[in-house]
Amino acid sequence: MEVARSNRFHIGFFGPCNAGKSSLLNALVGQDEAIVSDMAGTTTDVVKKNMEISGVGPCVLLDTAGYDDQSELGLRRVDKTRKEAARVDLAILVLGAYDSQALADVQEWKRHFERAGIPQIYVLNKADLFADATGQAALWEEALQVACLPVSARYRAGMDSLLGRITEALKQKDEIDDLTGNLVQSGDSVLLVMPQDIQAPKGRLILPQVQTLRNLLDKQCSVMCCTHDRMADTLKLLSAPPSLIITDSQVFPQVRALCPPESKLTSFSVLFARYKGDIPTFLQGAAVLRSLRPDARVLIAESCSHTPKNEDIGRVKLPRLLRAKKGHELQIDIVAGNDFPDDLRFYDLIIHCGACMFTRRHVLARIAAARAQGVPITNYGIAIAELNGILPDVVYPG
Repeated sequence: MEVARSNRFHIGFFGPCNAGKSSLLNALVGQDEAIVSDMAGTTTDVVKKNMEISGVGPCVLLDTAGYDDQSELGLRRVDKTRKEAARVDLAILVLGAYDSQALADVQEWKRHFERAGIPQIYVLNKADLFADATGQAALWEEALQVACLPVSARYRAGMDSLLGRITEALKQKDEIDDLTGNLVQSGDSVLLVMPQDIQAPKGRLILPQVQTLRNLLDKQCSVMCCTHDRMADTLKLLSAPPSLIITDSQVFPQVRALCPPESKLTSFSVLFARYKGDIPTFLQGAAVLRSLRPDARVLIAESCSHTPKNEDIGRVKLPRLLRAKKGHELQIDIVAGNDFPDDLRFYDLIIHCGACMFTRRHVLARIAAARAQGVPITNYGIAIAELNGILPDVVYPG
């Protein structure tokens, strides 16, 4: 099975129209994945290619539309490119001939990536067309104060050097590999409480459950699974209480009531709060719930886009719990997928899902945006535990 895209390094190719971004991506992967043409603006929607990079691992390469397209449709494409830029772990800026306008454009994107803490690699593509490619690269290096690598996608010149720089850049990436962290060790017994309601996909488990189960098996833990209505009977089958109980957040109160005092308690969403985000920031956000005004405005953000169903946790259960605890005047907005507002200042609190479908970089970018605008942010599991008064009983991986 392929590694989920949310667990792959995302490498984005950015640059002006006709800089050869698509050709460079094709040269790098050795396949014609992106449409190539001499006509500017060939790439409209973002093209994504899964691949493995030796020394790095599974990656997603993103080919984006030219950022200098000033047509009405082009501006929409550029806006989509900006949204994709928030989720990349590494930005490759593809440069053409040096001039003042090109410099102004790339400087704007350089500042954008630097503010987001996203590393960059600069390449001068189509080096075979320049009489002095080294001189052109030197102009860019002097203006941007960064290294600039001359390459030729047409002749695949410089691809090994580019791969080397990609490998080195991604080795510095801040990632969390161990989903359960220090909560368990080899030989521990773990109980997973997983309601199989209408939201559960038929015939399979949801991604957080699968990833947690795999993590526990890799750590040589003994794992038992049950639905929340079978938890009491399942505990009776065990000769000793499990070391850890991991539950779906929506049944936190029911599971907490049955949790043996010897067992630690957490949820899949809380695990992902650390795996994809930042636990201290989310805890600070949850504290805001204690003094939230009855007429406050809350944003609920889901990472996946899906057709809402009855008893959907983000669109039904969480809003219902919020209003039951904080009052029915509460204003709640719900967004899904990439539809995350640029202006967050209207909100008193943001509650984000576990983000199993997002990269950690994508979630951290949203946290940074909220922090920059002074808006507290938390996550589903932590918020639900706080609203039910059981947050002090919940453990977090370290």
